[in-house]
Amino acid sequence: LRQYAESTLGKASLHEAVLLPEGESLDEWVACHVVDFYNHINMLFMSVSHHCTDETCPRMCAGDGFNYFWRDGVTYREPTAMPANKYVGLLIKWIDAQLDDTSVFPVDMGQQFPHAFRAEVAPQILKRMLRVYAHLYWHHYPQICQVGLATMLNTSFTHFTLFVTKYKLVSDTELQAVKDVIKILA
Repeated sequence: LRQYAESTLGKASLHEAVLLPEGESLDEWVACHVVDFYNHINMLFMSVSHHCTDETCPRMCAGDGFNYFWRDGVTYREPTAMPANKYVGLLIKWIDAQLDDTSVFPVDMGQQFPHAFRAEVAPQILKRMLRVYAHLYWHHYPQICQVGLATMLNTSFTHFTLFVTKYKLVSDTELQAVKDVIKILA
């Protein structure tokens, strides 16, 4: 599936790239995209992470109107404000743990995804990834441009928004932080 998804990106529109290939599992398709988007946000954030410090980004946010708090149910049982770089670091570790858990992301052929995969697991991961995209656009877009990754960010984000809206994996409320970017890139 990953090869199919990658092959469609250069040859067809992103609108076509999000369509589930005939005969494929929607859970598998969503999982494939979660991994791809994870790799994108990880690479994009790491490329400007030296600009995202406790001093420059003392809170995880997207502009003044959207503040994001970390909660993992284990170490952080309550929503906790923190610098953006710490939030993203915890997010990366949390997603890694999800991806490495074969009961959440099965690796064996025929192994089933959890019942709540598309209703809860994938949406929670994708919602948190959206927050990284939003933070990058609001607070680090000039640095993204300086390192030559604006096209990568814009393409990845457009693919992301088309995918999560097509399969209703992220709410419109969550997308509000980047609604203007979505309009510009549409």
